[in-house]
Amino acid sequence: MVDAQSGHEKTLTGLMPALAGANLIYGLGMIESGMTFDFGQLVMDNELAGMIKLCVGGIPVSDETLAIDVIGEVGPFGDFLSHDHTLAHMREQSQPRLIDRRVREEWQAAGSTTLHERALKKARQILDAHVPDALPDGVADELAAIVRDAERELGVG
Repeated sequence: MVDAQSGHEKTLTGLMPALAGANLIYGLGMIESGMTFDFGQLVMDNELAGMIKLCVGGIPVSDETLAIDVIGEVGPFGDFLSHDHTLAHMREQSQPRLIDRRVREEWQAAGSTTLHERALKKARQILDAHVPDALPDGVADELAAIVRDAERELGVG
């Protein structure tokens, strides 16, 4: 069973190395210490990896992002949320597709689905609809030759 604890742990085990400069997250889709693979977990991990990527990308600092003119325009105790600048930039932050940020009543009215249930549904949609790109000419033969050579070297096959 995938739960919030494992999601939190997976986020931290991906975020900490990323903040230290690593550019590879290991174990996407894995649960039970890597003994089991779960497609729903893979979809959740993809979303978490996107959030980690956004986090380690840094904070852009420019005249536009600092909004000094807007701060002067709105002034102390003013309403920044309804300002056009806020609307123009609000989507630059994390925009998860699976994490549900609705208030409890709206979440319950929509079926009270867990993150894993939503992720598993998305994984099934991907598996049902995805059509992979064809391999370029000769690649399948080259891969088969690599496998044959390895089998011959290992004395199997």
